[in-house]
Amino acid sequence: MTTTRYDIMRPTPQVRRPSWRVPHWWPQVLIYAGAVAVLAMWWRSTGSVTGLDGWLTEAGRVTGLLAGYGCAVLLALMARVPALERGVGTDRLARWHAMGGRYTVCLVLAHALLIIWGYAVTARTDVVHETATVIVDYPEMLKGTAGFLLLLGVGITSARAARRRMRYETWHYLHFATYLAIFLAFSHQLANGAQFAGSPWAKAAWYTLYIGVAVTLVWFRFLMPAVRGVRHGLRVTAVHTEAPGVVSVYMSGRHLDELRAEPGQFFRWRFLAPGFWWTANPYSLSEPPRGHRLRITVKEAGGHSRALARLRPGTRVWAEGPYGGFTGARPHHDRALLIAGGVGITPLRTLFETLPGDVTLVYLARGPRTSPCAANWTTSPASAARALTTSWTSRPTTPCRWTAGRCATSSPTSGTGTSTCAVRPA
Repeated sequence: MTTTRYDIMRPTPQVRRPSWRVPHWWPQVLIYAGAVAVLAMWWRSTGSVTGLDGWLTEAGRVTGLLAGYGCAVLLALMARVPALERGVGTDRLARWHAMGGRYTVCLVLAHALLIIWGYAVTARTDVVHETATVIVDYPEMLKGTAGFLLLLGVGITSARAARRRMRYETWHYLHFATYLAIFLAFSHQLANGAQFAGSPWAKAAWYTLYIGVAVTLVWFRFLMPAVRGVRHGLRVTAVHTEAPGVVSVYMSGRHLDELRAEPGQFFRWRFLAPGFWWTANPYSLSEPPRGHRLRITVKEAGGHSRALARLRPGTRVWAEGPYGGFTGARPHHDRALLIAGGVGITPLRTLFETLPGDVTLVYLARGPRTSPCAANWTTSPASAARALTTSWTSRPTTPCRWTAGRCATSSPTSGTGTSTCAVRPA
């Protein structure tokens, strides 16, 4: 293990006008309120429930309504609405989406099983025969069945065991089948849903929900990136190799201050070059936005990140974002501890440069040659000097368990065996 000490310059934090953020609990309240409204719609249109067939059928209808509502919520969570992304945070929205996806798939399975079982008890026939009857004879059921199978397939490929065996790009393209599945199931809901058959108000509410989500999704995920691409004219200006398998991509454009990007945030970058057109991958900013320039630093981890080294200056770029709530706007004390490993240093480096107060950065890497930002600590204009002490370990696979006590007491200069990048006031 070697220890090196640098004198670096940390800029005085710039005061930025804060972007409006949705409080993180607002979406949860809205989602639960919507679920209660769906249950109230079922309750209002349902009379007395008697017999096994009645209980099974109504249970199937309830789960079907909740599954349909869940599909709309899943799309809304991933619509990339800037206020949601900043206030709730992309990581939290993704967790909600994943959890909601599991619940929705379970509700769809329960709906199919219960409704067919209830119909079979009413018709005094077996479940297999009733399944064939429902699929063939009921209106819009072929579409509904296709949507059900597609949604089930997306759920299976999104499981951790399956997703670990797939490239990100493959999983991403397969996930687009969700849109088709929900589109096919929508017509089935309106054609066969007992709650919609005799209630124009319920049908109008369902149309409003789905059309509102569809408009939001199309605008923020497809139209806004195109509009911003034309407005800002973002292009690649240079590609620099920082370390083996690590490159920095520099981009410049017009009116970039209108993006209101903050340190710690990321964009989904679509490079308009052969092999990149159809993919928008997320990469964090590796330096605070500076005038007309943005920079990302990417470590090779797949086909897309590996190909970034071949980008040519002048390549046009569409940047979707900024996304993420991991910024200096989060409540924090005057003293902040940042912990990163490998290329994970990129967003924390921007926070290190801009967070006010006493900031300590703990960084684990194999060595200066493989560190994404080792050569860039002294490149930032600043007015406040700081000292940077780094320790590089030659055994990166050795388990390293950090606790609050160890972070408070460990230091490369105290004789303890640590792999840290600690920054202290000069």
